[in-house]
Amino acid sequence: MGRLSELQTFYRGKRVLITGHTGFKGGWLAFWLHALGAEIVGYALPPSTTPNFFEAVKLNKKIISVLGDIRNREMIGNIFKQHRPEIVFHMAAQTLVKHSYREPVETYETNVMGTVHILEACRTTPSVRAVVNITSDKCYENGNRKKSYVENDPMGGHDPYSSSKGCAELVTQAYIKSYFNPIEISPQHKCSLASGRAGNVIGGGDWADDRLIPDCIRAFAANKPVIIRYPDAIRPWQHVLEPLYGYLLLAQRLYKNGRAFSGGWNFGSNNKDQKTVRWVVERIIGLWGENGSWQIDPNNHPHEAPYLALDCSKARAKLGWFSRWDISNALEKCVAWYKTLSQNKDMSKITLQQITEYEQHLDT
Repeated sequence: MGRLSELQTFYRGKRVLITGHTGFKGGWLAFWLHALGAEIVGYALPPSTTPNFFEAVKLNKKIISVLGDIRNREMIGNIFKQHRPEIVFHMAAQTLVKHSYREPVETYETNVMGTVHILEACRTTPSVRAVVNITSDKCYENGNRKKSYVENDPMGGHDPYSSSKGCAELVTQAYIKSYFNPIEISPQHKCSLASGRAGNVIGGGDWADDRLIPDCIRAFAANKPVIIRYPDAIRPWQHVLEPLYGYLLLAQRLYKNGRAFSGGWNFGSNNKDQKTVRWVVERIIGLWGENGSWQIDPNNHPHEAPYLALDCSKARAKLGWFSRWDISNALEKCVAWYKTLSQNKDMSKITLQQITEYEQHLDT
């Protein structure tokens, strides 16, 4: 059986809960799982931007969507009791570094205690078999080293956002050891837990503030130059479907053999796709074709790591996961999505088309 057929067979009819389904990554994951035939419940705050991916692809007509705060433990418990999910993807989070400097308490409440609330609900819901907690590549203690991070490197973080993701990883490890220990799986304990770490994900439908692609699209549409803070910062750019496939694979393996797949996993780009912000912006300008330019922001900005990359050899060796689309292809798909939106076309159609095109690479 090929990888795509295996994915389709496994997820068809599975009861899946996704937190953060109104966000960019969560929306793409919900759309893909719907296409695979899963029964999906989403739990999240309303979309934080206008426009947004959730409304653009009409996700509310495809899945059960429940609006609520990840900090509301009682409501989360009720959702689990009502829908009895088998698989949980926890993606709801405060995701912006600059916002975390302005609102550190909200960031920690959401990213740390929100994770605790979800894992508690999983612990007390017998139907749950596999949980993937999505954190970030920024969970690692970053010493500005020019070396890719591996899964057992120390957790940390300079800013509140990065620190909160490191904390969420520590919470995950504590729950694995205390409640979901793979060595002690028994008839009373069938749930397996892992975390997925990725960063600098790009794709159509992202409109968050202080992210490179959305900043570019907004500037180009307004016929203004995009303002860049750190043009020489190197990031591991990847299309959103890349890590999502990693999460789907990981949940599948946890469900079938949690003992071997519990713990942390990196899902990053190939080394050749670790490009500077300057390189990516100039490539987008070329793809956009008009009204594109950029300039450096002369103002002072909070600290950001100049280099950040992940070593994904574990995922390749144990999951058979690797990046299928290089950065050039990823940017082409990204710009095509936004251009289609500007033409008032059916966004569900191009979203499904791009997922199908990606799926065709899974068995190559």
